[in-house]
Amino acid sequence: MKHFLYYILLIAIFVSSSCRKNSSASDSTEGNEAEPTIIYGIVADNYLIQSSKVEQGETMGKILAKYGISAATVDKLDKAAKEIFPLRHIRADRPYTTFIVEDSINGDKLDYLVYEKDVIEYVVFGFKNDSLTITKGEKDVTIRRQVRSATIESSLWGAIMRDSLPYALAAEMEDIYQWTVDFFGIQKGDHFTVIYDEKLIDTTHVGIGRVWGAKFNHAGKDIYAIPFKQDDKIQYWEYNGASLRKQLLKAPLKFSRISSRFSRARLHPVHRVYRPHLGVDYAAPKGTPVRAVADGVVTFKGWGGGGGNTLKIKHAGNLMTGYLHLSGFAKGIKQGSRVKQGDLIGYVGSTGTSTGPHLDYRIWKNGVNIDPLKVPQEPAEPIKKQNIAAFEQVRDRIIAELEGKATPDMIITQLDSLNLPQPDTLVVTK
Repeated sequence: MKHFLYYILLIAIFVSSSCRKNSSASDSTEGNEAEPTIIYGIVADNYLIQSSKVEQGETMGKILAKYGISAATVDKLDKAAKEIFPLRHIRADRPYTTFIVEDSINGDKLDYLVYEKDVIEYVVFGFKNDSLTITKGEKDVTIRRQVRSATIESSLWGAIMRDSLPYALAAEMEDIYQWTVDFFGIQKGDHFTVIYDEKLIDTTHVGIGRVWGAKFNHAGKDIYAIPFKQDDKIQYWEYNGASLRKQLLKAPLKFSRISSRFSRARLHPVHRVYRPHLGVDYAAPKGTPVRAVADGVVTFKGWGGGGGNTLKIKHAGNLMTGYLHLSGFAKGIKQGSRVKQGDLIGYVGSTGTSTGPHLDYRIWKNGVNIDPLKVPQEPAEPIKKQNIAAFEQVRDRIIAELEGKATPDMIITQLDSLNLPQPDTLVVTK
């Protein structure tokens, strides 16, 4: 009897141990289960995923019809999507991705179609379980802080292209320095260093964010651009706290070149006689936007004889600017209109006496023509006294970073000083 009980006890211990082992193995297996694959916020493991691009003339209805979505369903989707993303807004060559349930018996079924509005934003159209859903989303973007330098040989754009910097950086630099640097007069050997946020999806460049500071050396002089928040607005300031903004923009248009300067005796290209040319000619393609160089009031809009379509704007300080040979005027511009600095006012053309598309830009002071390239510039309001100490702290950190002497903690402190979010990834490269 004792031996019988002994064997029963051994069997019980063996069974208990086996159960524990099986349970442990099961728990271990469950713990090692692979994480689901998430694409556009969708658990994608059980789908057939296909990617394509919208073809010329293709509509969302045509695309969905390929996957068995009826015209009636598309009509319902169109009505439901109006507030989020109207279906008519799809564009040729934009990518889209489909998530398909494979079924050899009943036929494949489309659960989701994701349309990419741009490199970051997308829209998910859902058809799962015969219900319609429309949601917007954004891809995860990593921000990488960059510090890059370049030397100019011919132009700012040329330097940026040569050194493989983001093209958008040229436009940002021109916007920041448009009151201070004459980009039509930059010289070979001028150079710059700039701090900016690069936007990345995985390892793909998708744009740039804020420019955190720059140093532009023009004709041997360093011109700094230091971002600082004053009156709840971030603007760029020079080393001494003077605003980079001035009364007048350096030029009324971008992406052009000076083809003729201010002169008291210039050989006229059409009449072939020497006569004064009391403005600056900017050669640019027809239709190039022309912008007001300062706040003011339109005093003349119309035909100016040899000047063709002409616009004149009166500004503070007894200044008046003129824009000649325009192909047309911006919408809403008329005599008496008030314009702000940078507002679109017209487009480059070749009207009047002209050998090709260009803008003849003129300035009068107290009714007398003056050289637009030599107008004395008064800066906007400088850093206020109560903000000087805070500004100098930010400035010194920015300059340390421009010179390669900054540490990550200095950069984080600078972000805190401006009350701005820190980048997801802080990678400083030189």
